[in-house]
Amino acid sequence: MCACAGRCCPASSCLLEQGGQRSSAARWRTGSLDVHALVKKTNTSQLFQGGESSQNVTRPNIVMVMSDAFDGRLSFEPGSKVVRLPYINYLRELGSTFLNTYTNSPICCPSRAAMWSGQYVHLSQSWNNYKCLDANSTTWMDLLERNGYRTKMLGKLDYTSGSHSVSNRVEAWTRDVQFLLRQEGRPVAQLIGNMSTRRIMEKDWKNTDKAAQWIRQTAAISKEPFALYLGLNLPHPYRTESLGPTAGGSTFRSSPYWLTKVSPELVSVPKWLPMAAMHPVDYYSTFTKNCSSDFTEEEIKNIRTFYFAMCAEADAMLGQVISALREKGLLANTVLIFTADHGELAMEHRQFYKMSMFEGSSRVPLLIMGPGLKSGLQVHQLVSLVDLYPTVLEIAGISAVGNLSGHSVLPLISTSRNVSKNEHPEWVLSEYHGCNANASTYMLRVGHWKYIAYADGISVPPQLFNVTVDKDELHNVVLRFPDVQAQLDKLLRSIVDYPKVSSAVHLYNKNRFAAWRDSLGRNYTEVIANLRWHIDWQKDILANEKAIDTWLHGSSRTFCI
Repeated sequence: MCACAGRCCPASSCLLEQGGQRSSAARWRTGSLDVHALVKKTNTSQLFQGGESSQNVTRPNIVMVMSDAFDGRLSFEPGSKVVRLPYINYLRELGSTFLNTYTNSPICCPSRAAMWSGQYVHLSQSWNNYKCLDANSTTWMDLLERNGYRTKMLGKLDYTSGSHSVSNRVEAWTRDVQFLLRQEGRPVAQLIGNMSTRRIMEKDWKNTDKAAQWIRQTAAISKEPFALYLGLNLPHPYRTESLGPTAGGSTFRSSPYWLTKVSPELVSVPKWLPMAAMHPVDYYSTFTKNCSSDFTEEEIKNIRTFYFAMCAEADAMLGQVISALREKGLLANTVLIFTADHGELAMEHRQFYKMSMFEGSSRVPLLIMGPGLKSGLQVHQLVSLVDLYPTVLEIAGISAVGNLSGHSVLPLISTSRNVSKNEHPEWVLSEYHGCNANASTYMLRVGHWKYIAYADGISVPPQLFNVTVDKDELHNVVLRFPDVQAQLDKLLRSIVDYPKVSSAVHLYNKNRFAAWRDSLGRNYTEVIANLRWHIDWQKDILANEKAIDTWLHGSSRTFCI
């Protein structure tokens, strides 16, 4: 019997390792096939073989699995040693792994808006989880369907305006207000079930089952090439139910089964700066995320360990998709992409969640496997989620329309010379305009430098990190390298007029909040007092209401420290 006991995938095609702990050689299985042995004995194309396929198409199928809050550093060494991710390892062995992939906005909806539209968030004005793309926006999946692909989208999409909680949108609108309120529950780890408890995120598993069923029953007999998208919520933390219906996601939940996939001796306790030494935006983030109080080392390690276990569960869902493709003989003609909308800090920099340009939050996985693509390749080129739009279109042989922010990564991984010759820029851009950060934030990664500018570029000091020598990002060297800062700021301004964008976001926040407040009428006072920040709000209701009035009717933008 397969290690997943049939819960994750059919035993006949399961890729999960057999028999408990994996050895340091990282062996996993494809049905009864040992991938490491096969790589030595046969060519790569034979590794994709499974059942017989009735497909007879010239263009490749395209399958994308996008998880939520998956730290991209776990998809390659040394991060991959912390938790066993056999299916991501499978993609790494048979496909290409991008080592420097970034989200274009470290929060759910704007990052997905960038991926689906191929445009930076300042171009689509995807400012926060409430304000993203219009429902009728053209995505790459729309173009695939118009050009003869049979398409299916399942699970978490989250790229159009109007979703997420009222608390989430109000916190984003009022981030400039001169108050400091905790907006999240304190991060905690929660153990449930026993060694037989494997399907914890039921909603994700149901969507994964639907995806596998669609592959077996619809895609396998399709006369057209197909495109499947599966969006997962894991390893995003769960809502902390004890804090009531308005609570955010601050619970890292897993079972003993998934915890066995983590190597506890490799789970580190991150170094933190003292609160007083933090950059003012990082201080605001730490406080509003309810991380400013004391944490024991055991608490920190537990949170991180449970997060890694949640990643292992998400990996098993990816495995079910791979198993269905292989069972039906579709892998040989399918390009499979695994990525995420953003990362997870998991207590790095005294924070959890995302909403930050630090590596844990902004780095995402990107692994691509398929016919005509290189195997076992590690790509060092800087890329980001907007690159997926032109990449998918080029894979499908469809010409891109409109002005896209991204560039196809196909030339970096294709075995063919018949691909686009457009050179990818040597930088990536990420920006953030939502809650838990009290200034619009812009990150430019170039070489070993990470430059972070804020607001109008004057009122909030910038940050500069050498991420090659300072992997923990604890040493802001902007004052030591003024010439580098000046050069990178000039480059950033050539890409986006960030003071102008920041001003537009500030005006949007005021107008949207004012309209929301007016819509509530007499209920406003009660509603705003009972959002996620209700505990701190109640401590001084009048002062908080006055702070909002001052901000709303003031003419100038002030920065809260």
